[in-house]
Amino acid sequence: MLDHVQGNLSNSSAEMTTMKILHIDSSILGNHSVSRQLSAETVAQQKAAHPDATITYRDLAANPIPYLTGEHMAAFQGAPVTDAALADDLATGNGYIDDLLAADIIVIGAPMYNLSVPAQLKSWIDRVVVAGRTFQYGAAGPKGLLPKGKKAFIISTRGGVYTGDSPAAALDYQEKYLGTVLAFIGLTDVTWIRAEGLALGQDAKDAAIVQAQGEIVGLPV
Repeated sequence: MLDHVQGNLSNSSAEMTTMKILHIDSSILGNHSVSRQLSAETVAQQKAAHPDATITYRDLAANPIPYLTGEHMAAFQGAPVTDAALADDLATGNGYIDDLLAADIIVIGAPMYNLSVPAQLKSWIDRVVVAGRTFQYGAAGPKGLLPKGKKAFIISTRGGVYTGDSPAAALDYQEKYLGTVLAFIGLTDVTWIRAEGLALGQDAKDAAIVQAQGEIVGLPV
């Protein structure tokens, strides 16, 4: 009987500690996307380190999230929802938050579009940065509500160079914004895997990809 009980406890513990990986892509370039290539390699590296991990994949380009509307905001403020399509969309939005709350590891493919993040990724952000769910306001200001211990790996791809002493560094509203908004909801353990200069010729592109792949191989697990 004791062995049976111990076995059940062991199985229960294993179920409770199964790692969950949330994989998000936002590039509109399909098979030509470097961020998609590198995000897939990052997920594969983490999955190899955690073979029992489950993966939830969200392709924000293939399945775009509708923009928020006045009807969404009214519902958030407690207005009755009588439209079936809006009710379905609100439920889907809650699912994105559930994904984020459940995940131990978050991998986001985030290319730079016009100096910032893709509209597809911004729509996801608008659905997961929600007062009372992922952050709250208090006397000391906003506080992130995501549980501690989550890790995020952000695949940042850019046509130009925006790091170091680059004259374009001040124009980077992609990483600055994304890093700030993730910290706002309590996700502060963020590792950036960056491939820059992708539009500066084939040699520069190949070198940037190889460098990023080297960083992925050495990521913490």
